[in-house]
Amino acid sequence: MSVPRSGKQYRIAASGYVAEIASVGASLRTLTFDGRDLVVPFDADEVRPAYRGATLAPWPNRIVDGAYSFAGATHQLPLTEPERHQALHGLVVWSDFTERVVEDDRVVLATTIVPQAGYPFAVEVEVEYRVDEHGLTQRVTGRNVGSDAAPWGAGPHPYLVAGPSIPTPPSNRRFAPAGASAERGPRSGTQKVDDWTLLLPAAEVLTVTDDRLSPIALEPVDAHPQWDFRVARPIGDTFIDHAFTALEGADGHVSVELHASEGGVAITWDEGCPWVQVHTADTPAVPATHRLGLAVEPMTCPPDAFNSGTDLVVLQPGAEHAVSWRIHAL
Repeated sequence: MSVPRSGKQYRIAASGYVAEIASVGASLRTLTFDGRDLVVPFDADEVRPAYRGATLAPWPNRIVDGAYSFAGATHQLPLTEPERHQALHGLVVWSDFTERVVEDDRVVLATTIVPQAGYPFAVEVEVEYRVDEHGLTQRVTGRNVGSDAAPWGAGPHPYLVAGPSIPTPPSNRRFAPAGASAERGPRSGTQKVDDWTLLLPAAEVLTVTDDRLSPIALEPVDAHPQWDFRVARPIGDTFIDHAFTALEGADGHVSVELHASEGGVAITWDEGCPWVQVHTADTPAVPATHRLGLAVEPMTCPPDAFNSGTDLVVLQPGAEHAVSWRIHAL
């Protein structure tokens, strides 16, 4: 049997949660609770669209012009977002991770970033997915296996889904490995971002340029009430593609919540991610995916941290850094 386009498939399940992980990008391909989607899914035999569920490392978000200086040297990364002349979402989104642990409710995958032009550092990236009664937890660990200190950041890229969905009939190109659940395509009858209520407990927003989404300044959301969701309210037609910080939560944990007329979903994390990127998935040129889910991406550092140094992790040789987040039904 041929390997599907998104790589080898792993299905884990427990307590009503079922997740399907694709090896390319260690991507969260599907996540359901009692049959209800919690993230926008994609097919196994599909090139992953719009970074859905990808693991972002060794940086999340953008590096402006793909250029940065570190330890006295200047580096130029490939421009993976050429229309904006940016280096986007790290280096492992298209890496094919190999398995280390495969259990009924847990899978651990790993890859190594080899020294290369723009990032001459060796870092092992390990990704663990686990499901239990509390939801799906993803843990990302970076280990410096080289001889030089390395800049590091990480985050996920799930598009959360709050409302109920109705599966469409399967297409001819779906791949269903033995023992795996049937594939489902784009949903009909699915609510969209506009219909949901958002709770985003962030007091500051990083403003960006309209054309390239390059960072401008960190400002209070009081000055931008359209992005103030500290009190839960409907998203409506608000456009969001911004990083937020000054996060507030209980017991050192922050939760971003989405509520629909029926059900809801949340992603929760600790102080390891002092930033979160939120995006309303605007694709007006592609109506089928326009505002189909809300990207909520906890991040260890803000956009362009390789240049600003803000919350940038520096991995010394032999050191490791781990961070995690949890997606759960409401």
